[in-house]
Formats: sequence, C-alpha cells, structure tokens
Amino acid sequence: MANPQDLTQQDEARKFQMMVSAVTDYAIYMLDTEGRIATWNAGAERFKGYKAHEIIGSHFSKFFTEEDRKADLPGRALRIAAREGRFEAEGVRIRKDGTRFWAHAVLDPIRDEEGKLVGFAKITRDVTQRKDAEQALRDSERRFQMLVSSVVDYAIYMLDPHGHVATWNAGARRFKGYEADEIIGDHFSRFFTPEDRREGKPAAILRTAETEGRFEAEGIRVRKDGSRFLAHVVLDPIRDEDGRLVGFAKITRDITDRKESEKALFASEQRFRMLVQGVRDYAIYMLDCEGNITNWNAGAEAIKGYSADEIIGQHFSRFYTEEDRARGEPAQALATAIRDGKYEREARRVRKDGTLFWASVLIDPIYDEQGQHIGFAKITRDVTDSRRAREELEEARTAANQAKKLQALGELTGGIAHDFNNLLTVIAGSADILLKRPDLPDDRRRRYLEAIAETTQRATTLTSHLLAFGRRQPIRAEVIDLHVRLDALAEVIGRTIGSRITMSLGLDATRARVEVDPAEFETAILNAAFNARDAMPNGGDLTIATADVEGCEHGSIAISIRDSGTGMPKEVLERAFEPFFTTKPVGKGTGLGLSQIHGFAAQAGGRAEVDSKEGEGTDVRIILPRSTGRLAAAADERDAAALPTGLNVLLVEDNDQVRAFAADMLGELQCRVVTARDGQEALALLDKEAVDLVFTDVVMPGISGLELARQLRETRPHIPVVLATGYSEETVASSASGFEIVRKPYDAHAVSAAMAAVLARAQGQAA
Repeated sequence: MANPQDLTQQDEARKFQMMVSAVTDYAIYMLDTEGRIATWNAGAERFKGYKAHEIIGSHFSKFFTEEDRKADLPGRALRIAAREGRFEAEGVRIRKDGTRFWAHAVLDPIRDEEGKLVGFAKITRDVTQRKDAEQALRDSERRFQMLVSSVVDYAIYMLDPHGHVATWNAGARRFKGYEADEIIGDHFSRFFTPEDRREGKPAAILRTAETEGRFEAEGIRVRKDGSRFLAHVVLDPIRDEDGRLVGFAKITRDITDRKESEKALFASEQRFRMLVQGVRDYAIYMLDCEGNITNWNAGAEAIKGYSADEIIGQHFSRFYTEEDRARGEPAQALATAIRDGKYEREARRVRKDGTLFWASVLIDPIYDEQGQHIGFAKITRDVTDSRRAREELEEARTAANQAKKLQALGELTGGIAHDFNNLLTVIAGSADILLKRPDLPDDRRRRYLEAIAETTQRATTLTSHLLAFGRRQPIRAEVIDLHVRLDALAEVIGRTIGSRITMSLGLDATRARVEVDPAEFETAILNAAFNARDAMPNGGDLTIATADVEGCEHGSIAISIRDSGTGMPKEVLERAFEPFFTTKPVGKGTGLGLSQIHGFAAQAGGRAEVDSKEGEGTDVRIILPRSTGRLAAAADERDAAALPTGLNVLLVEDNDQVRAFAADMLGELQCRVVTARDGQEALALLDKEAVDLVFTDVVMPGISGLELARQLRETRPHIPVVLATGYSEETVASSASGFEIVRKPYDAHAVSAAMAAVLARAQGQAA
C-alpha cells in the first residue's frame, strides 16, 4: 500500500509542476549540469517559440547570439551560478524564428542532499519594451546634450585700466546687442543696472581684479534694448612685462538658460523624490557615512513597518538579526560597498514587529562632485515569496528522486540477500569445518582460511559497490595520472580477458590528471572491461581511450571503454545503470558493475554515460573533471611511517566481537590498549588514563564517535582521533571535519597507516 505521505508529496509536486507549466509571463525551465534543457513551460514556449519536444535535450546556448557564444557567455553563466549561488543578467537572446529580444535572466544552481550540483533553474523574462523605452530616453538625452554642447556663447572683450571697452567679439555682439563701433570706448558700467552703478559695483569689480588677481561672480546685466539677463562674469587683470596694469580681460556668459535649467532640474528632482516616495514594492532610502538613516520611502514603511519619524536618524543595523549584529555584518556591508562599489546579497532581516523576512539587499556608496563619500543608497526588496517558491521547487525535485529510490528498493533488497547469502555460505561452511575438525591437515586448514579471507574481501567489494551507487561511500581521493594507471591496468586486463580479444590503448588526453579514489577508479575500469569481455564471447576488439572534453573551466577528461560485442537493445540500455539489473544468467553477475561505475563517477564530480547498439558494440564513458593538483605520493612513500612502541590507545567500540578483535590487532601493533563500550565510558576513562590516541567507531548509541571526536578537539586538542566506519549519515560530515577515517572492514595495515598519519600531523602542529 502506498504511503499517504508519499502520495501527498507527489500530489504537491504535481500541483507545483502544473503551476510552473501554466505561467506564460516567465520562461521557467531546468538545465542539467552541462546546460542542456530538461524541462519547458508555457512561458518559455511563448517567449522563445520552441515546443517542448523541439528543445528539450538541446543546449541552452542556442538562445544566445553568435557573439555571446564565441565569448563563452553561456559557459560563464553556468560557472558563476555554480560558484556564487546565482547568476543574474540582461542581454539579447534569439527566438526560434531568428528574431532578437531583450531578456532578464536568473540562473540558480540545484543541488542534491549532499550539496552536489545536479542542474540549474532558469527563469527568463522578456524586457524588450522596457529596454526600448530606456534607449529612447537615452537617445533623447544624447540629442539634448549635443544641442547644449554646440551652443557656447561667450562675450570675450578687453577693458583699459579705467574700465573702458577696448575690443569686442561676435559673441558679445550677439547677446549684448551692441555693434563694435557703438560700444568701443564706452565704460563697461553701461552693462550694469542703475542700482549696481549707484552702489559703485563696476569700480569695486576693477579694484578686486587688480588687487586679488581675479574677479568672478554672477549678476544681472543689461542689454542694449534694456532687457536684463543673468551673467556669469570673470575679470582678469592684464599686465605688461614690467607688471604694469594695462587693462582687463573680461569674459561674460549668459547663464539665464542655465539658471532656468537648474530650476527645471530642481523641479525634476522634486518629481523624482515623489516617485521614490510612491514606490511600495521596494524600500528605497539613504544612509549617512556612519549608517544612520537620512530618508525613508513608502515602500520601506510597508516592508519594514516603521514610519519615517520613527526611523530617520536610527542606525540601519536595527533591521539585522542579533546574530548578524554580533558578527558585525552591518559594518561589513558598508565596508564592502565602499571597497567593491556595491554590496549585494540575500539574507534574513527583522521588521518592526520582530518578524523575520528574506530580503534582497543592495547598498551603493554615494559620492559628490568632488569624489567625496557622502553616504549610501540602500534598496531592499522582500523576496520571501520567491525564495519559498525556489525551496518548494527543490522539495518537489527531492520528493521525485526519493520516489525513484523507493521504486528500486525491491530490486536492491533481493540482490543484496542473494549475493550475501552466497558469500555467507562459503564463510559459514569453512568456519564450521575448521571448528569441528581441529585435526585437519595444514594444507586443508590453510585452504579453508584462504576461502574465508577471499570471500570476506568479495563481501567488502560488494558493500563498496552498493555505497558507490548510493553516493554515500567515504572516499580516499588523491590526484593520479590517468595514463600511468591505465597503462598498468591494461596489462592486468590483457591477461584476464583471453586471447581471442584484441586490446588497444588510445591515451590522447592532455594533462591527464584527475582527483579520484584510486581503488574505486580501478574497480570501475575493470568492471567496464569485464562487461566488454562478456559481450564478446567469440572474440573482438576492446579499446580503452582518453580524450579531452571541451566546455569546462579547467576542462574534463573522457575515459572510453569500447567493445565490438553484441551491444544492448534500447530497453536494456535504459536500465543499464540500475543496481542488480543484469541480463546475464543466474550466478554469472550481480548487476552492480555499471551501477558502481555510475556511483564512482558521481562521487568524483563527474558522470557516466553509455552508448550501445545491438550488433555494433558498447561504449562506456566516464567523464571526470581535470585536476590541477599535485600527484599523490607513491604507496611505499605513504606507508613509510611506523607506530612508536608502547602507544597508549583508547579503543571505543560498542560491538563486543569487533572490540575484542580490534584490541587484539592493536596489541599485535605493540600498542597498550584501553577499551570503552561507548562515548560516555570513553570520556570517563580519559579522566583516569594517559592516552596518546583515540580509535573510535562512528555509529554508537548515546555519544557517537563523531561527537566524541569533536568534543576531544575542543577539550583535548592534543589527542589525535581516528574514526572507523562502514557507512553512516555522518560519514561525509566527518570527512569534511578533517578527521582520519578507516573504512570497515579494516586490517592492521589500514589502521596502522591511519594512526601513523594522525600522529605525524599532530607532531607537525606541535612543532
């Protein structure tokens, strides 16, 4: 019977999908990690002209102009979204019919439960009309600027030392009205108003220019026809080589129009202020240099709840949570705005009534004409609803993935039971014979012990494959050279696949370094090679090749395992990566080979692909990101460290049999062992015993091994910790925390290597 909660989640996901599909004002669709289109809604069809069946599977760069594609704008958009959590921009895009339109695009990464990138959410809106209006406004402003720049009316003329006009230019004639023969020889006071002449301003201007070296002012002047105008006047004394005053240079400009323009600008600013005050969807206000609020619009009041008289003069930090204020986030925001030219982010903010909301915040520094910083412009938008929509989309995707996992659970359960029963039969049978027949000859005893050891290793490999498929396996990643590894593997594969199969290598990739778990990498290649061998019972060709993959920031490398075998029909190809799915006869395969390849590639940050046609063979490709790191040290170099004799080890393990085995093993390593059944008992023993190292299981009742390790890091940082785990939800967290991990089932070699590593690291930190 279906779980009601699952049905509810599916119903909600279905409703959300219907809502997205119905939206026509926005193109809302998903991309895979490479930028290929995975979904398509009605808005996308309306804007871009493509039906869903025409575009799904195509790369979204199809919508970009040729110039943008050459500049790798699609690739940069994906990289920025993956790295920074969001990409938002406006640009020209192309419809199906070739027409262009202006688009506002937002690209958000989609990640799974472990934070791994699985795709992108893409929202596009047609903003062509807005852009056309903006362009028309810019064109109008440009024409006006050209007009203003071309009208440069200056009256440039000279006065003698007493103020009589000595020269006259065309500009003076144009706006003062006098011809040269009408004005030359007259005193320049003729241009002043009667009031200014009575006050003696002309003479005062001459004295100021002579004594101070310059006079500059604005005032009313009179034209020939008696009309008045506002003039900007500059008067400079003219002296000869001996410094004797010989006259004055006078430049006058009619600034009546400019003053009128200033009045119009003031009126425009008043209208703009009214516009800002009328906006209710955005909080738009200013801060002074210290972050105090200096003005407040209606949108700010609507979003944050404060009226202007309540908030003006207060520091803007009151909108932050207590935690953000304690971290100094408000001051950091202002500092970032000054340093980078702006501050932008999404974060929780607090309203007047104490409720929290998600806000999109933009802070820009404001500078005056002299470049002096005078404050900040702050714009805040309530994005709670849009953020909730993104979260619901992610929840719907997660629910869909979970449903797929549940669907595969039946196949997984049967496969696990079948394989492990086979393995346990060998182990139990061999152990029973050894227990009942203590007098067995040494050669037979050794044969049964070897069978137990070999079967245990097969069980370990099976578990490893299962965890790799689930992407939960703790990995030991290191940088390796693909070509060196594949060259060595080719010898092993060549001896195994038989003489009727011709094997060849084509190692053509450049800088063939990747960061992977070497054991899982080799297992993946062997699985693919053995599948290829089984597909060629009568012989054939097997090729292992590498090649560069374009379109990534640092590039990727494709490893191809191609065979000329029987190939797969379409229905088999569609299920190729499913766990325990196999077309081989019973007892000939577990169905975990390709699923292990799938899990390995995903863990390594890449992907696995398979192409196949019946009668034409199969090509399994593992695509991995190229690494720029240094190659890992050779195995003999890693294992060179030895444990000091008499090391005091606290062993923490809740399973009695495992605890006894591990204590004996540590004793064989010349360690002094103290054991504890759980984290509480371990903490109590640490108060009594001198301990050099703690070796603890991760999953235990009460205080887990990871919690114990974190407590020791805080309270006893000098004691190194090694964690042992097979699988747990905390595996990824523990790996990220920097603790050394030993994978179960472990042996003395693995444990001693891990212990030596943490001891060496601790000694290095102490030094």
